[in-house]
Amino acid sequence: MSVARDPRVVAVIPARYNSSRYQGKPLAMIAGAPMIEWVYRRVAMSERISQVIVALDDERVEAVCRERGIPYIVTSDKHGTSTERVNEVAQKIDGDLFIVVNGDEPLIDYRVIEKIIPTEWPADAPYVANLTSRIKSAPEVLDSTNIKVVWGPDMNAVFFSRSPIPYPKSSLSFDYYKHVGVLIYNRQALAFFASTPRGPVEQVEDVNELRFIERGIPLKMVVVESDETLSVDTPKDLHRVIEIVQARNIQL
Repeated sequence: MSVARDPRVVAVIPARYNSSRYQGKPLAMIAGAPMIEWVYRRVAMSERISQVIVALDDERVEAVCRERGIPYIVTSDKHGTSTERVNEVAQKIDGDLFIVVNGDEPLIDYRVIEKIIPTEWPADAPYVANLTSRIKSAPEVLDSTNIKVVWGPDMNAVFFSRSPIPYPKSSLSFDYYKHVGVLIYNRQALAFFASTPRGPVEQVEDVNELRFIERGIPLKMVVVESDETLSVDTPKDLHRVIEIVQARNIQL
């Protein structure tokens, strides 16, 4: 059975201070504002999203959110993934669908985020979808921080990998696509993720979405075109974002 109505959509922005690759990343400054504020303000532009909340686990991020009027929920610092953090938020607030927007996508366009909101979804089974966009340069294909994805004719993901997939043995004529850090879950999908241990492939690749793939749960891919889906994984990425903001005179 499917639900077909306008859902109450809650966007959750996980903000982890102790990132292994870039400590303090949510508070990195971009044109006078911390990165977490850039993400929050851009998501909050959407009229289709009922509520936007930052899910945090550090008092320094909490202090900045309080100071800047950003709604937040303090979550456990024991979560291994952002999805588990979102599941905790889902236990505390009302919502039909929960969009996860990575806290390191300061240039994300709310119109791109809205494309992941379905017109209907299953009422009694896990539902999860993920945005994806075409990779436009060869170095991005080879970069392990860009998670590549392939899907079948039903638009359900077949596999995610940090390696280039598929391998171009027979042809070089192929468009590679990368995972964009925007996903949507119903409550059943969040509960499944939080209660299911990592499978062997997920452990090797360190890609959360494989938890669904390894257990045969469909994960819908939604293709978007956007030049502004740059995630900040390193200080070098931050410098590039700052350059884009300055060059285009982007304002919060």
